[in-house]
Amino acid sequence: MQKNGRHLQRSFAPAKERYGELGVDVEAALEKLARIPISLHCWQGDDVGGFENMQGRLGGGLAVTGNYPGKARTPDELRADLEMALSLIPGKHRLNLHSSYAETGGKRVDRNELAPEHFRPWMDWAKSNGLGMDFNPTFFSHPKAADGLRWLTAARPSENSGSNTASPAVK
Repeated sequence: MQKNGRHLQRSFAPAKERYGELGVDVEAALEKLARIPISLHCWQGDDVGGFENMQGRLGGGLAVTGNYPGKARTPDELRADLEMALSLIPGKHRLNLHSSYAETGGKRVDRNELAPEHFRPWMDWAKSNGLGMDFNPTFFSHPKAADGLRWLTAARPSENSGSNTASPAVK
């Protein structure tokens, strides 16, 4: 923030003035914001890419590319980006972490095999930054959710009846 502080202030001043012209008291809005905890989604720093399948494409009908300059390429880069964002948002907040952001040391670990140790770096980081955490199990962009019926990721339509009667998707 130090490096960009003056630039941010120069950018903030005209925005504050413009919002003022529209009847918005920006300082009062920021004071209110400081009292409302926000759960910031991890995917906002990398367009839902995660670190589960670094070379693969996202699937499951997601309309994202993850193809933009400055995208976080590692968990450490994403944490640094989140720290910057959180430094600009007043108040005490939380991180909403998807399971596809697990840190598995480069090993392939399917989602049903993930364990707390795969999220230890995130938990340690959140604790050291005074953040709460919310966990999201990532029910998209996975072979077991690839049939277009994303709302049935824990179960799938019965293959025999053609109906949407749930049968176990995972054995």
